[in-house]
Amino acid sequence: PRLSELLTCCARVWIPDAEEVWKSAELTKDYKNGDTSLQLMLEDGTNIEHKLDPKTKNLPYLRNPDILVGENDLTALSYLHEPAVLHNLKVRFIDSKLIYTYCGIVLVAINPYEPLPIYGSDIINAYSGQNMGDMDPHIFAVAEEAYKQMARDERNQSIIVSGESGAGKTVSAKYAMRYFATVSGSTSEANVEQKVLASNPIMEAIGNAKTTRNDNSSRFGKYIEIGFDTRYRIIGANMRTYLLEKSRVVFQADEERNYHIFYQLCASSHLPEYKMLTLSSANDFLYTRQGRSPVIVGVDDTMELSTTRKAFTLLGINESNQMGLFQVLAAILHLGNVEIKDRDSDSSVIPPNNRHLTAFCELVGVSYQDMSQWLCHRKLKTATETYIKTLPRLQATNARDALSKHIYAKLFNWIVAHVNKALITNITQHSFIGVLDIYGFETFEINSFEQFCINYANEKLQQQFNMHVFKLEQEEYMREQIPWTLIDFYDNQPCINLIEAKMGILDLLDEECKMPKGSDDSWAQKLYNTHLKTCSLFEKPRMSNRAFIIQHFADKVEYQCDGFLEKNKDTVNEEQINVLKASKFHLLVELFHDGEKAISPTGQVAGTGGRTRLSIKPDKSREKSSKENKKTVGCQFRNSLHMLMGTLNATTPHYVRCIKPNDFKLGFTFDPKRAVQQLRACGVLETIRISAAGFPSRWTYQEFFSRYRVLMKQKDVLPDKKLTCRNVMEQLVQDQDKYQFGKTKIFFRAGQVAYLEKLRSEKLRVACVRIQKTIRCWLARKKYLRKRSAAITIQRFTRGYQARCLAKFMRRSQAATVIQKYQRMCVERKHYRQKQAAALVMQTILRAYMARQKYQALLREHKVVIIQKRVRGWLARCWYKRCLVSIVYLQCCFRRMKARRQLKKLKIEARSVEHFKKLNKGMENKIMQLQRKLDEQNKEKRLVNEKLVALENTYTTESERMRGELGRLRGVEEDAKNKGNQVTSLLEELEKLRKELSSTQKEKKTIEDWAQTYRSEMEKMVSELKEQNGSLKKEKDDLNRLIQEQSQQMTEKMVRAIAEETQQLETNLNEERSRYQNLLTEHRRLEEKHDDLKEEMNVSKPGHRRTDSTHSSNGSEYTYNSECAELEEGSRAAEDVTRGIDTSLTLKLQKRLTELEQEKQSLRNELENKEDQFLRARARDDVEFKKARGAELEYESLKRQELESENKKLKHDLVDIRQSLLGNAATGAGAPGSPAYKVVLEQLNSSCEELEVRKEEVLILRSQLVSQKEAMHHKETMTELSVFVEDVSKLKDAGELKQAYMGLKDTNRSPRFTRKPLEVSDLLSRLRSAAPDFHKLNEDGELWLVNQGLKETIRLLEHQLQTQRRGYDSEVESLRGELQNVKEDNNRQQQLLAQNLQLPPEARIEASLQHEITRLTNENLELLAEDPTASREARVIILRRMVDLMEQLEKQDRTIRKLKKQLKVYSKRIGEMGAGQTEGQTSPGQMVDEPIHPVNIPRREKDFQGMLEYKKEDELKLVKNLILELKPRGVAVNLIPGLPAYILFMCLRHADYVNDDQKVRTLLTSTINSIKKILKKRGDDFETVSFWLANTCRFLHCLKQYSGDEAFMKHNTQRQNEHTLSNFDLAEYRQVISDLAIQIYQQLIKCMENILQPMIVSGMLEHETIQGVSGVKPTGLRKRTASIADEGTYTLDSILRQLSAFHSTMCQHGTDPELIKQVVKQQFYIIGAVTLNNLLLRKDMCSWSKGMQIRYNVSQQEEWLRDKGLMVCGAKETLEPLIQAAQLLQVKKKTDEDADAICSMCLALTTAQIVKVLNLYTPVNEFEERVSVSFIRTIQTRLRDRCESPQLLMDTKMIYPVTFPFSPSSLALETIQIPSSLNLGFLTRV
Repeated sequence: PRLSELLTCCARVWIPDAEEVWKSAELTKDYKNGDTSLQLMLEDGTNIEHKLDPKTKNLPYLRNPDILVGENDLTALSYLHEPAVLHNLKVRFIDSKLIYTYCGIVLVAINPYEPLPIYGSDIINAYSGQNMGDMDPHIFAVAEEAYKQMARDERNQSIIVSGESGAGKTVSAKYAMRYFATVSGSTSEANVEQKVLASNPIMEAIGNAKTTRNDNSSRFGKYIEIGFDTRYRIIGANMRTYLLEKSRVVFQADEERNYHIFYQLCASSHLPEYKMLTLSSANDFLYTRQGRSPVIVGVDDTMELSTTRKAFTLLGINESNQMGLFQVLAAILHLGNVEIKDRDSDSSVIPPNNRHLTAFCELVGVSYQDMSQWLCHRKLKTATETYIKTLPRLQATNARDALSKHIYAKLFNWIVAHVNKALITNITQHSFIGVLDIYGFETFEINSFEQFCINYANEKLQQQFNMHVFKLEQEEYMREQIPWTLIDFYDNQPCINLIEAKMGILDLLDEECKMPKGSDDSWAQKLYNTHLKTCSLFEKPRMSNRAFIIQHFADKVEYQCDGFLEKNKDTVNEEQINVLKASKFHLLVELFHDGEKAISPTGQVAGTGGRTRLSIKPDKSREKSSKENKKTVGCQFRNSLHMLMGTLNATTPHYVRCIKPNDFKLGFTFDPKRAVQQLRACGVLETIRISAAGFPSRWTYQEFFSRYRVLMKQKDVLPDKKLTCRNVMEQLVQDQDKYQFGKTKIFFRAGQVAYLEKLRSEKLRVACVRIQKTIRCWLARKKYLRKRSAAITIQRFTRGYQARCLAKFMRRSQAATVIQKYQRMCVERKHYRQKQAAALVMQTILRAYMARQKYQALLREHKVVIIQKRVRGWLARCWYKRCLVSIVYLQCCFRRMKARRQLKKLKIEARSVEHFKKLNKGMENKIMQLQRKLDEQNKEKRLVNEKLVALENTYTTESERMRGELGRLRGVEEDAKNKGNQVTSLLEELEKLRKELSSTQKEKKTIEDWAQTYRSEMEKMVSELKEQNGSLKKEKDDLNRLIQEQSQQMTEKMVRAIAEETQQLETNLNEERSRYQNLLTEHRRLEEKHDDLKEEMNVSKPGHRRTDSTHSSNGSEYTYNSECAELEEGSRAAEDVTRGIDTSLTLKLQKRLTELEQEKQSLRNELENKEDQFLRARARDDVEFKKARGAELEYESLKRQELESENKKLKHDLVDIRQSLLGNAATGAGAPGSPAYKVVLEQLNSSCEELEVRKEEVLILRSQLVSQKEAMHHKETMTELSVFVEDVSKLKDAGELKQAYMGLKDTNRSPRFTRKPLEVSDLLSRLRSAAPDFHKLNEDGELWLVNQGLKETIRLLEHQLQTQRRGYDSEVESLRGELQNVKEDNNRQQQLLAQNLQLPPEARIEASLQHEITRLTNENLELLAEDPTASREARVIILRRMVDLMEQLEKQDRTIRKLKKQLKVYSKRIGEMGAGQTEGQTSPGQMVDEPIHPVNIPRREKDFQGMLEYKKEDELKLVKNLILELKPRGVAVNLIPGLPAYILFMCLRHADYVNDDQKVRTLLTSTINSIKKILKKRGDDFETVSFWLANTCRFLHCLKQYSGDEAFMKHNTQRQNEHTLSNFDLAEYRQVISDLAIQIYQQLIKCMENILQPMIVSGMLEHETIQGVSGVKPTGLRKRTASIADEGTYTLDSILRQLSAFHSTMCQHGTDPELIKQVVKQQFYIIGAVTLNNLLLRKDMCSWSKGMQIRYNVSQQEEWLRDKGLMVCGAKETLEPLIQAAQLLQVKKKTDEDADAICSMCLALTTAQIVKVLNLYTPVNEFEERVSVSFIRTIQTRLRDRCESPQLLMDTKMIYPVTFPFSPSSLALETIQIPSSLNLGFLTRV
């Protein structure tokens, strides 16, 4: 359709506007041909009438549909014109905060005047490797495209950055160089990329200044070539500069500054190092105060100077040169302050002792007198004479300023030269990328020579740009086979001819400069006469004869002729230059001498900053030199510009156009007027015009079909998409000229896409109306049915309610009757009960009175009876006591009378003789009896006395107590007396109280009355208090509930805090693990780099290849080595010989080699000092050693004697066994169960036990021997290693080499030596072999044959080996004597062996040990006393003998094991013997001396112990077959999982069983190194890495399971516990293997990432899993690579299949389930992070339909997790940010409630990510709405308090820390069978 046909009602158009340039309006009336005006309505609702131009009758521009607004590429717009471009840029810049936009091949960059977080390393990594159309526009995308095309097309590239001052050219160029430095890296240690970036602060300091438009405006142009090598790594750079603005040195306009470096020096003048410059504030100098703006807000000039100096240092400019530069700069400032005064009208003078001139002369080292003279005078030369002419003050001032400018230009060029020198390397440059940072088109109120040159350069660049765009258009048309029609575009060649052609402006200017009296006026007249009538582009202003106008491609510019000639000549007083050349300041002299040889290092004449090189020879005459110097600035600039254009034409250009949005440096503020000016000037609109002239809109057939499928009917859809599109286009667009069909695309004229979009939106609108109609009908019917159902329900409930009301009334009537009945009954009952109660009360009171009276009478009677009873009893007791006293008295009197009578009678009898005699009869007996009785009485007395003493003590105590009690009673008595007195007083008081009681009773009555009243009041108060109490209880309950809620909240808060603390601790633990594993990763990377450097070193020095025996294989204290590793190193090094030798690497390695030689020398000196100290210390240790050694020898001799006796006993027992076996065989005594049999069996068992004990003692003795040997040689070993190496290097013969090697081999048994040296035979075979079998090394058949260069290298190695052998022949004679001594010693050893053989077998080992220990001790003591230098060779012999001794020990061990086996065989034969065996005829003596040859009786096999035995020489074969040449696929499918790990552990178990520490170390070392080697070789094969991860983990678990630790043995069986390691603790090796497993895991993740990376974006974002949900929008010139899923592109199914393949592979390899979960979690994190990062960087992916696609894809992945049983592994949580981003694309984004919902929903997204998604949200259909700016600001306000990282993108390289939970194996080791396919037949089951 034509434009007039589209101008219908409601169509939107653009109309010109004075303020906004273009304004949007809507037609209110259809346009008809012939109308002179349009009826429009503006966006604010104003109706206007737009008049059409009567001459041109141009209709207004149509506005693009909203769906196309905000596109990444301006060429994607259907209507390509100026208002559409301006509006698209404004929407992207203001609404979406996007500063980059494509315009075809041009990147338009708008300066935001705010720092943006879009230049970090994460953004660089995101753009690296991506196609330009796949990501949002960015300077990094342009840089990546240039870098990719350089590598792909092998063609140099250029990035042309242009724009006016303040548009951001320098920043864009800086970021482009940063991108190259980051993605490419450098090839040397010089860090070239850092130097390239470090040149920026230097060039900004000396070449940038503050202007009214920009605080950091570049006042020169520069072209930086960044060089790359063949691997496309940065190797250097080179800089060219153009047209330095020298006039700024001496003059600045208002609000502008001089170059930054001057203000940096003035700001730092207070520092001590700058005192010598005698500077002060910038306001004190003329050259820095003219702009009256010495300070830039937010810039610290002191810190900037520090940054500049650091950059100087990095680029190799030392401190002295830096201070020299600062001296020159300070001198320029002082020169500007030199005041020149008038002497008269024609002369001037400088006052004497001028302070600033003195400072200038001192700083530059010139004479004050000479400088003051030539500042005011000038030397003129004629043909005959030379004379001096005075200068007036104005000319002298101009000459002074010219000198300042000249010096600064020289300084600028010197710095540029040294920067280039620092950036240039000696490596051959393969290609380069140039970055051109040059001024844009300029037009001011007053335009002079500088603006003329700048606009001339922009004319050239615009011409090159137009030709390039035209060429690309033509290539596109030809590639698609579209008929090519010539497109008319603006060619600015006439303007260029006007400037640079013969008799052009520059030519006439140079001619006028040569005239003796040439002036600006005469030059202007020549211009008028030459071009005014002949060139339409040249005009003369009406009101001026000293100006001219040129019609440039961007605009007309009026140039003022004043100053053109002077600036073009750029003259300076030659005598002033001569004074400076005679300076004593070497740097100043260097500046001017460099200028004579070559005007600048960049090839530019001093004073211009250009690149033109002049060959000025110093030996030519002065006239010729001055003549060369008179080359004009215009000529130099033209030449340098031609050279630049030649460079650009030889490269592929990439264009960046920088736009300044406003003149006030306001952030994200868009001025349409300024933007349109720059768009016109920079060629963006010209690009649009060229594109619009042809077919600007281009769609692939698939994209067209997907977008406009809705316009097709089902019958129109054919299998051939191309034919379908053709048929549809013929139906939709009748005009065949509006489109063309290419091979792969459809080309549309401008506006056709908008027309198709209009048809599509109308079709969708009709479909929407139909859908709405149907839905509204359905909704209305649903509403009617709901109303009808509601009415019926209401009626039913109403009728029910009425029935319930009637029933309720009837129930209430009946209830009222019942209530009345019962109420009346209650009243009557109440009256009756009241009366009854009153009667009862009266009866109760009466009865109670009568009862109380009766009770009182009874009580009185009872008390009287008690009184009578007590009185009568007292009277009876008194009578009884008197009677008793009387009776006792009578008895006493009577008895006294009788006693007196008896006494009298006895006295009479005593006096008579007869009585005496009678009494004496039997006296003796009585005496004895009395004596005996006396003794008894005495004894009783003693007892009584003791009792008496006790009683006395008791009495004393009791008396004391009684006295105390008596005193207390007396006190009580006193108290009683007092109380008695008180009783009387109390009685009196009682009387008073009685009186008071009567009065009180009276008062009581009154009180009771008052109490009654009070009670009623209190009851009322109590009721109130109860109410208050109820309310208080309620409040209390509320408070309790609140307290409970608060306590619950506090509990929950504490739980959350504890959970957060736990989570924080887990996070810290994971971070610690992550740091540790990152260190392992860094170590592995450095290790690989070290290996690569070592290989490159071996390549660069093929004749001096050596194996680094101290190379560390991990970060622990262990070092490893293995023969197989070195063999493959040799093969790999042989392959690397054929590679090219890098010159820089060779120089670097030579430098490193020199440093290592110096370090070696210093270490050698230190070693000699240590050896001297050791020799001195060894003399002191000899005495103590001898004493200790003597005691040890005594102990060992006793031990040997004991062993000898025990062995003899064992031998005797064996003889008894044989005798019993042979002697009693015939009688059946040896039958099982017989006594002889039991005796034999007991002896046999005891013999076995004794043999075990003897074996352990022998092992202990062997370990003692080893420890003694280590004690003897521990100190010697460290100081003699270099000596041993030198001694071994002198040996020629293989046997000698082997002996020396065997002498050194066992010294590595110390824990300090854990690497096993290379076998001598292998070493010699490697040195002698000329052509190794590469087919054996090639396990996959993919290794290419070694070429002729490898053979030449091998020949060179053989030649060098032969040369070394000839050198060694001279030393053979000196070694023969030593060989003879060795032979003699060998003979002695043979004699000793013969003697030992005659001894019994049990005593041989003791004799050998005793002899060897004694001999070694004596020899060591003798050697220690001799000269150390003479004993070194003998020490080698000692080591050899020690090795022989160890071998003998091993042989004896084998003999003991053999003997043990024989004993077991004998015991079995005893059990198998029968009574019918043949009787032996051998005598007992013969049995002792000769061995028994029994009959061949079959015996049972012993039980397998789960160990594998191998020989030491088979270790290489074991590692090769089991690790290096093992095919994981066959093992995983056919064998049990983890079989290699089990085999290795079983071999390790046997080495532990035989207590061979060397074998354990070498096996573990070889295993670790071999696994590392196979991973390095096949690190990109997922199957291999997964296989060895599973086996390494299984090997680690086996080491734990069988370590003997209780923590790991809980799940073992009894049999497995018997298989634990018995001799070695391998805990440290477990850590090493754990680190290896971590490295393998990280390699696995890297391998998976490399496989998944290409699939993720295509499968998760680009592929339409749900077909038809999202349509494809126009993409412009920068097509997406996979916008539609064609054949071969990745889909979501591809990702899921790959994940399933990963999972099945790991399961087949037997990987631990917990480890599989961690791997899957890492996989899903990579998928989520990469998807989200691409979503955040692609505007075309941020739409509602894409959010649905993402959520569906995520649900499919969750389903996959459920199928695999991995939902709890944490993988789903890693997708949470992506899920929330998809939800954010789908939720409503309008109201504040929506903002709250978004803030609460998007917790896994950062604020920057949420805002980025909202800014990028783009409707795919017209029915969607954009997110308003106010809504985004609301979101930012509500998320302001979030504490989170400001980083926009997720870290795709982050790896979760891995853990290896212990997983014991239930597999029994003894049941494992080794398949023959592994070629491990040399292993023996034990």
